[in-house]
Amino acid sequence: MNISPRLTVVTLGVSDMARSIAFYERLGLRRKMKATGEAVAFFEAGAMTLALFPWDQLAADAQLKDLPRPMAFRGSTLAWNCVSPEEVKASLAHALAAGARELKSPQVTDYGGFCCYFADPDGHVWEIVTAPGIEVLADGRVGLPE
Repeated sequence: MNISPRLTVVTLGVSDMARSIAFYERLGLRRKMKATGEAVAFFEAGAMTLALFPWDQLAADAQLKDLPRPMAFRGSTLAWNCVSPEEVKASLAHALAAGARELKSPQVTDYGGFCCYFADPDGHVWEIVTAPGIEVLADGRVGLPE
């Protein structure tokens, strides 16, 4: 058996499934397996899947404490790569219209890119970015140089 690690699903713990499902639908992600109702929600997210699961149940499944929930930076972000600064700005406007909260306005980075940050209804942090050397392919995936 050849073991090859790969990232296939990112699961976010959320406090209100209905609110979060509505947010990600407004953001434009396509929900799949709707028969799961609010027990778990799956969204197509390019080459991988974004899943939503009740925060307390996700913590219990991982055998971690549910409380206290972090109000500070959690040490991870989700990234949405774009092809231009104009697309970064338009994507942030789209996210804000869907109910996101802006964390950092669009600006030039110190590495020659352009980025901003927003938070979803549960505070999960998203970066919207264009970066030198990272290509956004026609299918939305990123292409990285060797």
